[in-house]
Amino acid sequence: MSATLPTRAPTDMLIGGRWTAGVQGDFAVLDPSTGAEIARVPRAGQDDVARAVEAASAALPGWAATAPRERAEVLRRAFELMIARRENLAYLMSLEMGKSRGDARGEVTYAAEFFRWFSEEAVRIGGELRTAPSGANRILTFKRPVGVALLLTPWNFPAAMATRKIAPALAAGCTVLLKPAEDTPLTALMLGQLLAEAGVPDGVVNVLTTDRPGELVEWALADSRVRKLSFTGSTGVGRVLLKQTADRIVNASMELGGNAPFILLDDADLDAAVEGAMLAKMRNGGQACTAANRFFVQQGVAAAFADRLAAAMGALRMGPGTDEETQLGPMVNAKQVEGVARRVDESVAAGAKVLLGGTRHSGAGFFYPATVLTDVPPDAPAGRDEIFGPVAPIIPVADEDEALRLANDTNMGLSGYVYTGDLARGLRICERLEVGMVGLNRGLVSDPAAPFGGVKQSGLGREGGYEGIQEYLETTYVATQW
Repeated sequence: MSATLPTRAPTDMLIGGRWTAGVQGDFAVLDPSTGAEIARVPRAGQDDVARAVEAASAALPGWAATAPRERAEVLRRAFELMIARRENLAYLMSLEMGKSRGDARGEVTYAAEFFRWFSEEAVRIGGELRTAPSGANRILTFKRPVGVALLLTPWNFPAAMATRKIAPALAAGCTVLLKPAEDTPLTALMLGQLLAEAGVPDGVVNVLTTDRPGELVEWALADSRVRKLSFTGSTGVGRVLLKQTADRIVNASMELGGNAPFILLDDADLDAAVEGAMLAKMRNGGQACTAANRFFVQQGVAAAFADRLAAAMGALRMGPGTDEETQLGPMVNAKQVEGVARRVDESVAAGAKVLLGGTRHSGAGFFYPATVLTDVPPDAPAGRDEIFGPVAPIIPVADEDEALRLANDTNMGLSGYVYTGDLARGLRICERLEVGMVGLNRGLVSDPAAPFGGVKQSGLGREGGYEGIQEYLETTYVATQW
């Protein structure tokens, strides 16, 4: 093994409050900086899934009946434990996912905030009393938890994507089965351990690991006691899952692909735009659904912006995620490197010019260098597809109308970014952008207190904000009079 796991890091699954090795063997977790094995975790079998559903179902009545303040206090303790153990969690994420230590520390802080935010929302679950328009009766509504929830999280933010689902589910009174991505299961297991220490009762949170996610999801969704699915991942997988949930009319939330446009107009502050672009593009090495993916830059400033962005991206130090000096870590696996390299090569063949990078790393590990492409044809792969890596394709445009037309010419609609010196102009563009979230003169949109989600094929529902807890609640209406 190439590295040492943090102290007390679990490598077994958590089912019904017990750590278990499972019944179907195990699989390797790799260090993306070297490609070497760092741990082995269980491959959940059908019996494991059945036991987890049984544990979650058995724990549901008690947890749903727990006073909101008590649920809130458990979540608050989870927040405090995450902050206290930030270094351990950050190191573990850098080790198994490859993100820089700085990015990893930032993620732990962000992830912990979901526990704090939803600890505060747990005590604000309300209903309504009003008089029917006819005056014949009163309309009384109240909320209750949807039930056992299956939570499927991706590899790129192994802590934040888990807490963004677990926290509102527990605040609402649901019990959960968490299935992390096969590339990054160790962070999820450590979160399971942390939640148990925070006082979550046995069976309320169960963590199942597998490198065969399709069969695990099929087994779980076949059980009528699973009433909720929340998934973050690719649009292609989301379509498959929606078809599966349709068979039993399971409540489904989907946070899917991004392909975010970054619109830079000629009246913008270029220094601020470069700073924002570095956040929007290079956070997590570009491996984020909110990452700026297509840079639509007005022709008058395109060359100057490209040069400044290339200088900033080229100054990043590439290396192992666990190295304190690293600013750009590896990609998560060889498949991701292949996908990025192919899109860059095909875009260059289509006419794009390489200003920075563009050549695959030849050493050990799953690295791809920071890359800036200029004069990218809008229909080239880098101008059309979600890259999910450290590549910035710059597409010159004549004006804001052309930028908007190209930005909206996609089935995706998660996030977007707009830089302009005219606030009114920027707000008009925000209204016309077909996305769920916009950073206006700002390169970061994610916030636990804000509703996160997209439009079109970028998903269904919202996570975070006041809206996030509603995804785990159902409304009962009572007609009465007195």
